[in-house]
Amino acid sequence: MLTRRDWLKHTAAAGTALALTPQLLRGQEVGTLIRRRIPATGEELPIIGLGSSATFRAVANEEDIATLTEVLSALYDNGGRVFDTAPVYGSSEEVAGQIVQNLGIEDEMFWATKVNAAPRGAGSADPVEAKAQIEASFDKVGKDPIDLIQVQSLRDPTQLGILRELKDAGRVRYIGVATTYHDEYDALAAIMRNEPIDFIGTDYAVDNRTAAEMILPLAQDQGIAVLNYSPFGSTRLWQRVSGRDVPAWAREFGAHTWAQFFIKYVAANPAVTVVTPATSNPTNIVDNLGGGVGALPDEATRRRMTELVDALPSA
Repeated sequence: MLTRRDWLKHTAAAGTALALTPQLLRGQEVGTLIRRRIPATGEELPIIGLGSSATFRAVANEEDIATLTEVLSALYDNGGRVFDTAPVYGSSEEVAGQIVQNLGIEDEMFWATKVNAAPRGAGSADPVEAKAQIEASFDKVGKDPIDLIQVQSLRDPTQLGILRELKDAGRVRYIGVATTYHDEYDALAAIMRNEPIDFIGTDYAVDNRTAAEMILPLAQDQGIAVLNYSPFGSTRLWQRVSGRDVPAWAREFGAHTWAQFFIKYVAANPAVTVVTPATSNPTNIVDNLGGGVGALPDEATRRRMTELVDALPSA
């Protein structure tokens, strides 16, 4: 009997053959990505990665293997290595895991996933359920140890304790916590101050600067790496700049598109280790990677960027 996993394996292999065109095999010459260090170890990561929520998740749920193979190939061919996912992102983790295995790059990718056996407001997690969810992630990516697993439920100590055990056993290289809810920032800060974590994941964008007030400075103080989510504010920023040209002065720091404008703003914060915008379009991933090449805006330029965006109509 053909299982869903077997079917994904066969279709991913076929998608690989379709997607690896000479253009993608050569790469698209975006340039050398800036690299940032993980404070806990000094390991360096390319500053731009790929998230798997939003449109990536939608395409994964449709099991469009060929398209996502092109996206992951374009990421890899142009120097990107960080892939952020989660079991709650529909089929994203399973489909992407099978693709990277068929491409033979799973060991070279920095695989960041999450555990969420106690959803927001649900109380403590069942340890058996949490461990089963984590083991399923190992199976999907075909990689042991996994590079990073983060807890998505900040008020549940059970899952972070499980991750500590896995790290001690050598099955997870880094552990952390993640939230994009601003009403959880106090809880996040408490964990950052009191728990031995390596990473956090949170939202931050040119029109969403709350994290810069406390969370990002605290990450620097505590020596914690930061994965940035939603540098485009989901679709909010795209709506705000619709029909508008990127200002000519943005070329001074190498931003030729709005995607690069938004990404470079986030990447310029020294606390941010990796920016992980989600996309299901191979052209867009190359554009996004361009935001991690060359100069980054200085403090005065960042103020100019925020003034421009703040003056636009709200989405």
